[in-house]
Amino acid sequence: MTDSTLTPADAQEIEATANYVSVELDGQALRVLPVGQWRPSFLRALRTADFDTWAALALHPEDVEVFVDLDATMDQIGDFTSRAMTAAGEAPGKSGARTKSSRSTRKR
Repeated sequence: MTDSTLTPADAQEIEATANYVSVELDGQALRVLPVGQWRPSFLRALRTADFDTWAALALHPEDVEVFVDLDATMDQIGDFTSRAMTAAGEAPGKSGARTKSSRSTRKR
């Protein structure tokens, strides 16, 4: 039986092996996990405007307090998170789902 609890050693290993991207917010470079490594909980925090929780999840642990202390405006945070999503080559809202066909398949 395995324990699903993250130990401090596990957290250190993840931090050491994570490939953060650097994104600037109000003149400060902050390290953010690439959007492909974000979990659904990261996006839920963004959708509910819980930016402190999002920062604790997506930012490098040493950059969370800097993010909170900057007390950025909503526009700045929106721009920052958008740039964070695109910094690793992913577009915001990008999905691997198939697009709907432009031709109708309904019989007439």
